[in-house]
Amino acid sequence: MLDTCRSQMLGIYYLATLPQRKHSANERQTNGQVPIISLMYHRVADQNPNAWTISWDRFRAQMDWLAERFELVSLDEAQRRIAADENTRPTACITFDDGYAENCDKAMPWLIERDIPVTYFVTSQNIITGDPFPHDVELGCPLTPNTLDQIREMAEQGIDIGAHSRTHTDFGKIESAEDLYDELVGAKHELESLVEKPIRYFAFPFGMPENMTPEAFEIAFQAGYWGVCSAYGGYNLPGDDSFHIQRINSDPQWTRFLNWLTVDPRKLSRDRPFWPGNYRDRF
Repeated sequence: MLDTCRSQMLGIYYLATLPQRKHSANERQTNGQVPIISLMYHRVADQNPNAWTISWDRFRAQMDWLAERFELVSLDEAQRRIAADENTRPTACITFDDGYAENCDKAMPWLIERDIPVTYFVTSQNIITGDPFPHDVELGCPLTPNTLDQIREMAEQGIDIGAHSRTHTDFGKIESAEDLYDELVGAKHELESLVEKPIRYFAFPFGMPENMTPEAFEIAFQAGYWGVCSAYGGYNLPGDDSFHIQRINSDPQWTRFLNWLTVDPRKLSRDRPFWPGNYRDRF
C-alpha cells in the first residue's frame, strides 16, 4: 500500500514538472551541459523476481525507449563525454552488476544482436566457483551466476567485462590494506587471466557512499583501472571527473525510470554524497 502511494505521488510530481524538464533539457542542450547517464542492471529474468531483477518484457521496453531518445554508447565513450567541457547529445550507457546466468538467456544475445554497448561487471570468485551470491543465499533463493564459458563468450562478442571485486565484499568494512588490494587488484588479475582481455573498469559492490573509501579509489587508480562506478544514483555532467562514473539503478517501475531519465531537477542539483578527490588532471 505504501509503495503504491509513493508511486502515485511520484507520478503526480513527474507530470507536474514535465514542462520544466522539457524547458531545462532545451537549455542544457543549448549550453552544452547535457548529462551523461549510466544505467545499472543486475538480472533480467521472469522467474524468482526480487529487488534487483527486471522482467524481460520491461527490460526490452526500457531499451527501446532509450534507443529512441539517447545515443547508447560504451563506457569509455561516456567517460570521454564526461571529461569534455561540453555535451549536446542525450547520452546513456548500459552496465550490469554481479553476473547472473539468466542474463545470457535473452538479454545479452538481444543486446549483442542490436550492437548496444555493455559493460558487464562480475565477481571473479563466483564465476570461478559457481557459488551463488551471498545476498541471494540470505534471501533463501540462491541463483546461478554466469559460467566462465558464458563470460568468455560475451567477451569474444564485444561485451566489455569489468571487475566487481573478488567476493562481492563491502569495501566500507575492509580494514586491511592487503584485503583491499586483493579485492580490487586481485579481481582484475583473475579476470584478465580468465578472459584474456584487459579489465578496464571496476564497480563497487553495493555502491553507496558508505561502501566506498578514498583508499579504494586510489588503489583502483594506481592499478590501472580506467574508471570506477558507484551505484547511489547521480548524473554525470560535462567537465566532471570522469574517473568516478555515477550510475542510476534502472528501476523496473516505469514512473521511477522516467523520473530519472528525464532528469529529476531535485537529483540534478543535490550535493554529491561521495567525492574523494579529483582524478581528472591525473590521467
